[in-house]
Amino acid sequence: MIHIYSHKNTKRLQYILNLIFNDLLGWEYIFTTDREKFTWAEGPKLAYTNSPVKGALFLSAKDLLFETDIRHQEIQFVDFEGHDCPYPSYNDQSFIPFDIFAASFLLVSRYEEYLPHKKDFHKRFQATESLAYQKNFLHKPMVNIWAQSIGNKIRDIYPELQKAKSSYQFTPSYDIDIAWSYKHKGLIRNTGGFIRDILHFNIKDIKLRIHVLMGKKKDPYDTFNMQYNWAKDYQLKPIYFILFAPLGPFDKNTPTSNTSFQNLIKDLGDRAQIGIHPSYESNEKSKQLKNEVNQLSDTVHIDITKSRQHYLKLNLPSTYRNLINLGIKEDYTMGYADQVGFRASICSPFNFYDLDLESETKLKIHPFAVMDGTLRDYLNSSREDAKKIISQLISEVKGVNGQFISLWHNESLCDTGKWEGWLEVYEHLIKEAQQ
Repeated sequence: MIHIYSHKNTKRLQYILNLIFNDLLGWEYIFTTDREKFTWAEGPKLAYTNSPVKGALFLSAKDLLFETDIRHQEIQFVDFEGHDCPYPSYNDQSFIPFDIFAASFLLVSRYEEYLPHKKDFHKRFQATESLAYQKNFLHKPMVNIWAQSIGNKIRDIYPELQKAKSSYQFTPSYDIDIAWSYKHKGLIRNTGGFIRDILHFNIKDIKLRIHVLMGKKKDPYDTFNMQYNWAKDYQLKPIYFILFAPLGPFDKNTPTSNTSFQNLIKDLGDRAQIGIHPSYESNEKSKQLKNEVNQLSDTVHIDITKSRQHYLKLNLPSTYRNLINLGIKEDYTMGYADQVGFRASICSPFNFYDLDLESETKLKIHPFAVMDGTLRDYLNSSREDAKKIISQLISEVKGVNGQFISLWHNESLCDTGKWEGWLEVYEHLIKEAQQ
């Protein structure tokens, strides 16, 4: 138990105190704005305010957590343990040289994504626009690291406080954008595929398509048995996110009415957890999103409470509000398409804070660290470089006892075409992450 004092109580402050002390450090705390009451309290004490309080650790507070609007932040930095950290303290009595609470809130709330910024072709916030990328800590879960640091420093003064008991977890996740490459596409789509391959002289693909449709070869995207075996052999608990939507320019899965597709989804639901993979169009069409969630729920006969956006289309706060309105309790979209790392600078689940409404929600956000397409298509990594990047990210998460979540697709496990040789990369990931 630790006593915490501040000159003002706000929703932002309570949110970040709960995250750092309850969720990351596993400590209970008593908060007060009564300075006299705090002075007489016994036991570990931390004063988060503008000036020191006798008998307590002092952390100099900046304005961010006491504001109620969203405004451009003039952010300066100070070096702390080898990293550039926002909101430096200019009071030498502060036991940490920056406002760790304001810095953590800035990153976890995704404050910068509410401010004007450049978007990519798909109207997404780009990693290169982020503070974490620009200050070279995108590959590190800084909020977890800072929580460890403040916990260790407080325990140096108050050794009666216990060390955090959290443990490392690995959760593999898969997006099912295209269940099969050739099978169950229908006559029109397969005919179009034949014509496209002929025009591009893709003789190898033409032969493979014919053999698959004739039942002589397995569809290359049908890698599900391999995934089932990994789950069994390594005792994994994977999550599958299903694109269950009408055909569109960016939504090209099997028709939702297809019996084989429905049976596949039911089989996935019997073996693992499943969630919705909201279509590209649904991000701006709440009625379509509702239909997709309801139809998937009706197919598998369970409530759908997990989600990850197709193309990682995440617009704050509207995307999350739409999910909350449909009863979604957990989202796994928090990551970038163009870079690996930690979009919210954290590798532990956290509740979404709606900055526009100044309110903590019950939507649990699960950040992922790495995606197959990021490594191959955006970063143009070689397979060996991809393995090194994956190992580094896993090491960072293990170092703070966080949750390592990978994002892969069934088609990237086919070990043919553009993904030839990449199966070994994913096998490396599983072995490294599950050690």
